[in-house]
Amino acid sequence: MSVDLSMPILVVDDYNTMVRIIRNLLRQVGFTNVDDASDGIGALRRLREKRYSLVISDWNMEPMTGYELLKEMRADPVLAAVPFIMITAESKTENVIAAKKAGVSNYIVKPFNAATLKAKIDAIFVEQPHAA
Repeated sequence: MSVDLSMPILVVDDYNTMVRIIRNLLRQVGFTNVDDASDGIGALRRLREKRYSLVISDWNMEPMTGYELLKEMRADPVLAAVPFIMITAESKTENVIAAKKAGVSNYIVKPFNAATLKAKIDAIFVEQPHAA
């Protein structure tokens, strides 16, 4: 089974440069349907307007962090099953554990490249396929 390269992906980061980097990395591995939001509140708004197959979010954002966004999504029956990749500059064990407990699908520590991003997406959709 291969990943649907046309699936809608939402990138959430309050740093525009990082949004551009992630968009470019997604494009490099073939993804074409990418939207973005600048914080968790904006992401929730977008998620309630359009069905996304994957959310890729930074952890550190204001006013709503990626971790808070993840918890909000997992508490919402409509959004609970949407795969979620958390991106962070910190590799603190307690953050990874907290994200796992909150229901994160995968975790990426910055810096990363297209191959790492593709491997993390494949791990969700190819190795452990589920409907989103």
